[in-house]
Amino acid sequence: MSRLLVKNIDTLVSCDNDDHVYNHVDLVCEDGRICAIRPHEDSPAVRSGSCCTSGDSSGHMPKSDAAEAEYDTVIDGTGMLCYPGLVNAHHHLYQIFSRNLPQVQNMELFDWLTTLYEVWKNLNEDTIRLSSLVGIGELMKNGCTTIFDHHYVFPENGGDLLAAQWQAAEMLGARMHFSRGSMDLSKKDGGLPPDSVVQSVDEIMKDSVRLVEKYQDNSFTSMHRIALAPCSPFSVSSDLLRESAKLARSCHVRLHTHLCETKDEERFTLEHFGLRPVAYMESLGWLGPDVWFAHGIHLNDEELQLLADTGTGVCHCPISNMKLSSGIARIPDMLKAGVHVGLGVDGSASNDGSNLLEEMRVCFLLHRLNSSKAAPDGYQVLKMATIGSAALLGREHEIGSLETGKCADFFLIDSHRLELVGACYDPKSVLATVGLKGAVDWTVVNGKVTVEHGRLAGADEEKIVADADEELKRYLADIM
Repeated sequence: MSRLLVKNIDTLVSCDNDDHVYNHVDLVCEDGRICAIRPHEDSPAVRSGSCCTSGDSSGHMPKSDAAEAEYDTVIDGTGMLCYPGLVNAHHHLYQIFSRNLPQVQNMELFDWLTTLYEVWKNLNEDTIRLSSLVGIGELMKNGCTTIFDHHYVFPENGGDLLAAQWQAAEMLGARMHFSRGSMDLSKKDGGLPPDSVVQSVDEIMKDSVRLVEKYQDNSFTSMHRIALAPCSPFSVSSDLLRESAKLARSCHVRLHTHLCETKDEERFTLEHFGLRPVAYMESLGWLGPDVWFAHGIHLNDEELQLLADTGTGVCHCPISNMKLSSGIARIPDMLKAGVHVGLGVDGSASNDGSNLLEEMRVCFLLHRLNSSKAAPDGYQVLKMATIGSAALLGREHEIGSLETGKCADFFLIDSHRLELVGACYDPKSVLATVGLKGAVDWTVVNGKVTVEHGRLAGADEEKIVADADEELKRYLADIM
């Protein structure tokens, strides 16, 4: 049995259904689950912010530390703010290696994709492993504990890309939700990608079965699950969408794709199918509580209500939407209607970062500007990034809030930072309203420390950077 104690937490924001906020409590975890949130009883504190390993070389235990000896790890939470681990509900980790490219800085989605597919067709296992290490590491250093990655680019002879991604996630200790994405419409078929990254429906279905069998772990504290995730209505056929929905439901896994991201997409589905995007997806069995869409920007009132009525979720990606000039999602209206809304950073080629804390603050400010009093407040944005995103992944009973019995996923921030002076009177809102400059102090996933003192605990950051820089030289050699 592994046991972890975080003692004397100054403020714990639970994000539970009753919005409990606890002061001066201990958080006790066993084998990856929270077993108690209890009032702290005064005892000698360990050195602030450090793991405590008790006992001297003779094996004798100081009396004052005896109560802590039963724990494998003890963290002093004095002065700390504690939050549920953030849940990133939409990402493309491979895009880490194509961020901030000058060629695409002023493009919108279709031209942006067409240009970047010529880069992405060169992906291989090394690119995926290293870009995943960089992206997951950045997310974890900013309080994210669960990552959903939408991977849909599978070049010929690229290797086993999801195995490479799992290697990175396992090394860093992240809770990972993979996807078997797909594309079957290349340029010659009226789509956007080159021939080398599309596959036949039969090939995609066969590999989807293989990957579901490999990565779908339905256990309560599961560290890996998978969704089926065709790329978008303009890069996949109706047959692929229909067959993916059938397979997902027969295998009891979730469905995900991009939808209603741009007006170009809307024009595409109207021209080719005579339907707006939501109606098109509905005709193919793509609405329901096991489905969530990325973006959901261009929705009318009837479509928004249909998503709410069917339990279909939306992952909001404000920074990506802003960079690509795609538009502003109607998040205040979605929340009012009862649509399940989560938060994601989207790919780093349309975000240029992997920081869900930053996404939260941009989300708060964007909707304040656009919707004034109707905008979600800072705490609502935090809940979008925690329990909201967890619900999109079908894991709201396991992650997304700090409650007895749930997974021990959380992060800690020292409230005594210079940039937080005077900002912590409302700890529920501070992460969205004020934001955080710099890494969190601690991240814990499944009861194990993954970030310690703002640094990755299970990996050599300098080596990751050096190896990634070398791979970047190969990967971008033809364009830089």
